[in-house]
Amino acid sequence: MRIAVLGGGRSSEHDVSLASAASVAQAIDRGRYEVREITIARDGAWTLDGQPVALVPAAGDQAWLMPLAAGTPLEIDLVFPVLHGPWGEDGTVQGLCESVGVPYVGADVAASAVGMDKAMFHVLATAEGIPRVETIVLHHRDWLDDASGVRARVVREIGYPAFAKPARLGSSFGISPVPDEAALGPALELAFAHDDKALVERRAMGREVEVGLLGNDAPHASPLGEVIHDNDWYDHDAKYREGGMRLEVPADVPSSVQDRARELAIRSWAAIGCSGLARVDFFLEGDDLYVSEINTIPGFTSTSVWGRLMAGDGFEYPDLVQRLIDLALERHEARRAYRG
Repeated sequence: MRIAVLGGGRSSEHDVSLASAASVAQAIDRGRYEVREITIARDGAWTLDGQPVALVPAAGDQAWLMPLAAGTPLEIDLVFPVLHGPWGEDGTVQGLCESVGVPYVGADVAASAVGMDKAMFHVLATAEGIPRVETIVLHHRDWLDDASGVRARVVREIGYPAFAKPARLGSSFGISPVPDEAALGPALELAFAHDDKALVERRAMGREVEVGLLGNDAPHASPLGEVIHDNDWYDHDAKYREGGMRLEVPADVPSSVQDRARELAIRSWAAIGCSGLARVDFFLEGDDLYVSEINTIPGFTSTSVWGRLMAGDGFEYPDLVQRLIDLALERHEARRAYRG
């Protein structure tokens, strides 16, 4: 079987994706699979070993990696997207795979889109009764047309301190703390520099905890882990600087909180129709849990949070990679029965 591992991408998380993709490619069993490592450049160009290629349909459940210069097309039996952020984690690459007809690892188009879009997830989670901190969703035009109205709404519905964040980005890019009204304008301008949709959320004054998920219809939920860092908030520096954070698995919380976190993680998974893998992030205030977001392609090196959460239940990293390949093929085979 020939597997194309996709890394890089057009988003601000390009470098994070490259590290994740390299880790995945290294963990795939080369005795069972041929691995083709595809780099997607910041401008969107796909290359294999430095040569431009495109993914195009082939007969059956395969695709071709078609050289755009001279060369022989290469068969692909499964795509393993390891892309973070827009143009990869948001349903776009998943839609390409669906159109081509090739199996792929991870969430489908709809689940990827909702998981990437924090505003859509907020609306859906709220409708499903999943607890969230107080949040308002804004479009850039709202701010440009009526900044005073937005300010009044934040005071009325959220209060301070708060956070402003772009709706469709990860790794804490574009996020700012908003301690008071004076900080709201610069924070929203930064968020809108990345996206035309943003959220303002009440700042939860508690702990940051996370659950990893693995499966299809009935996912396995990892122990609850706690992210501990010395920064004012869990920003990009804390996430990716060497020694910037540490993860305690399991978190030092009552068993009732562990059970509740796993329940809410699985409910979040079901709400968006997820499959493959995900990481659900929470705020913990006292014993009250609030779901922050669901990440359908979380950081994916052997030392990333998702892998370490799953290791808390005894999953070794190469076994996780193999299980994700198996889950992708199982889902693809199951869905074939419904194609007209």
